[in-house]
Amino acid sequence: MNDPSSRCKTMGFVDWFRRAAPYINAHRGRTFIIEIDGESTEDPQLRDIVHDLALMRSLGIHLVVVHGARPWIEQRIKSLGLEPRYAGGLCITDIAILDAAKEAIGAAHVQLEALLSMGVANSPMAGAKVRVASGNFITARPIGIRDGVDYEHTGEVRRIDVEAIRQRLSAGAIVLVSPLGYSPTGEVFSLRAEVVAAAIAAEMHAAKLVYLLDGPGIVDRQGTLVRELTLEQANTLASDLPRPAGADELGNRIRQSIHACRSGVSRVHVIDRRIEGALLLELFSRDGVGTMINADTYDSIRRATIDDIGGILELIRPLEESGALVRRSRERLETEIAHFNVVERDGAVVACAAMYPYPEESLAELACLAVDDAYRRGQCGERLLDLAGREARSAGADRLFVLTTQAAHWFRERGFIEADHSILPGERQDLYNLQRRSRVLVRAL
Repeated sequence: MNDPSSRCKTMGFVDWFRRAAPYINAHRGRTFIIEIDGESTEDPQLRDIVHDLALMRSLGIHLVVVHGARPWIEQRIKSLGLEPRYAGGLCITDIAILDAAKEAIGAAHVQLEALLSMGVANSPMAGAKVRVASGNFITARPIGIRDGVDYEHTGEVRRIDVEAIRQRLSAGAIVLVSPLGYSPTGEVFSLRAEVVAAAIAAEMHAAKLVYLLDGPGIVDRQGTLVRELTLEQANTLASDLPRPAGADELGNRIRQSIHACRSGVSRVHVIDRRIEGALLLELFSRDGVGTMINADTYDSIRRATIDDIGGILELIRPLEESGALVRRSRERLETEIAHFNVVERDGAVVACAAMYPYPEESLAELACLAVDDAYRRGQCGERLLDLAGREARSAGADRLFVLTTQAAHWFRERGFIEADHSILPGERQDLYNLQRRSRVLVRAL
């Protein structure tokens, strides 16, 4: 332990583990639905994903894993000399295509079961003893004839046997589901994995639905990852996306995410599974590596506009009168409104915060964090703090600081430590009010 590099690595691990603890506690006993796209089942990295699933199960998370098999199906169809037909973005599954699909899906399913059964010494699966449960959990029906097209054995989900799935989960198993459904008359139908995952999540009111993608996920026009979407924003995005032929494009998953959220799923995560440890990073760290679609449309967090000034003034006035916040005039707010984010509920501003970057010093300031008394038991403050941290990093900061007289304890609970006012940027030191005696707290980003 005398080696500085070894000590640095050790403390890095300890720090990460401590930061993950709240998420471990929050996720224990919850049900997560994980969809693994068909491309994943052919990727050597699948083994690492399976290791992470086993770890999550050992932490007390109930897991339903839905797998795709598109590359396997395409290879099998090609080897048989068959030509798939598409209509309305769906594959028309005739009996020959269905037989090929059943073969390919079975092979993908067996591969996943084999990986989940590993127990090699000196590997992440050593001693895991993961039990895998499968079954005829999905009752399906044919899509039928649409616009004159008979989709034959292409189906849609009719019912989920939730009780059977819960029994397997309660027994400690990971439930593994293939994209096939069965009818009461004994027919088999080909389904889309992302649709099956969303249907199970909705029926079970799962805490989370997670889509693992073979791609960068949801990005903006500049190619930057979109960290969070409200249901309304996701709906707007989905309406702008094309609907190409094929089963596994991003747009389908966004549309299924919306369906799941509207049906009672709290959060949907869309993740680039090519990132090493993507599942763990997304679910056990503050910022994650993917996009979270938030089902709570009752309130929304957004950039403030000039129209919000009245609401912000009304929100911060009691805190200014108590001395918790420095007084801000309407004129000052008008000039600084671009730095503010607000939480809006039913058209009213119920929380706000500002972020001021100081890129030359690699610092950023969180200021004017205020939450209406009626909403302090919620997550408004945490959400604004997290957003300020993300924006600060984007602006080149590696530390976020705050000046406070009455909320130091709240910030300490969220990882801030007290510092001398000499760490403040030069221009901010010039404005520091010695009589006010604000405490300076800082957190690494």
